[in-house]
Parts: sequence; C-alpha cells; structure tokens
Amino acid sequence: MTSWYEDPDGGRARGPRGLARAWLEALGRPRRFFVTGVGPGDQAPGLTFAAVVAGVFALGWVVSDPAIVPGITENVVLSATVVVLVVTALAAPVGLHLTAAVATVSLIVASIEVNDGVSLRDRGGVSETVQVVAYASAPMALAGPPVPALRLACGLYAAVLLLVGLRTIHATTWLRTLVGGLPPAVFGYGIGYRVVAATRTLFGG
Repeated sequence: MTSWYEDPDGGRARGPRGLARAWLEALGRPRRFFVTGVGPGDQAPGLTFAAVVAGVFALGWVVSDPAIVPGITENVVLSATVVVLVVTALAAPVGLHLTAAVATVSLIVASIEVNDGVSLRDRGGVSETVQVVAYASAPMALAGPPVPALRLACGLYAAVLLLVGLRTIHATTWLRTLVGGLPPAVFGYGIGYRVVAATRTLFGG
C-alpha cells in the first residue's frame, strides 16, 4: 500500500495537478482513466487520492454543519481542523484497506479469477483493485454537505465508477462485476461516506 514508483507503468502523475487531473478524468472518462491511470504496484498515489477525497468530504461536512464537530477543544475551528486531519490521515487509509479487502474477497467469491475464459495475464491484481477502489471514490469529494439527495447521487456515481473500474481491470463479465463490486461499494461508500444513512433519511427508512 505504500509503494510509490518513480516511473510507474501507466500510473498517475504526482502532485496537486496530478490529483486534480485524476479526479476530473475519473469522473468524466472513467473507462479510459482506469485503462491508462492504474499501474501494477503503484498504490501510493491511489492512497493519496483517497485521503484527499475523504479530507475534502470531511471539510465540506464540518463547514456546512458545524454542529457535528465534537468538542475536542474549546475552539470550534481547531476542533474541526482536528476532525478533518484525523479523517484524512487515519480514517481514509484504514477505510481504503478495509474496502479493498472486501473487494478482494468479493471478487474471489464471484469467481472473477477463474473459469471465464480470460487469461490471468490480462487481469489486474490486488494492487490494481486497491487503486480502483480509491479512484472510484472521486464523487464523494462533493458529498460533504449533509444533503441526502446529494450524498445518494454521489454514492451511486461512485458505485458505478467502481463497477466500471473492476470490469476494466479484471476483464470480466458484468454479472460477475456486479457480484464482486456491490459489497465493497456498499461498505466503502454506503457506510463509510454515510450514503446508506442519507438514503434512509431521504426515503424515510
């Protein structure tokens, strides 16, 4: 998860400009992005991307709804800053690891690795799966404000990006992609980014 190639095979450009470009490409041209922007073993940019998305999400949430900030200190701004830093530096990496683990197990259960007539050399590995999970979270950067409809829309888009990415990287059928992709989408974006809670609020569940 910490590998960072200087010259990755198809990996992402570094720095703020690279992050911004990856975000725009993931949102606008996902299939092309996953083909050209995901490289074997090049996971560190994906981790950075996921952390930035989570940080922006948290920042948008605390700015639009300061009441959710816990009283860590007497200063609300300082408390909010601590929350955003914890989400960015701790919650995001842990969440990415767990979601990637769910995705890996789901892909195995869905038999993506065998019996569909695709050569193993044409598939991605665990590293690429981690990157797909990270980059598919791109829409969640816009879901910070606690607006249920907005969070639901962003969560659905993130799930679609995840499915597109998994199918592109693992060269499998849509049926197996759905079976392998829905659990990590629900866990990572639905629970991690509170899309499930927003859906319940929106539909009175």
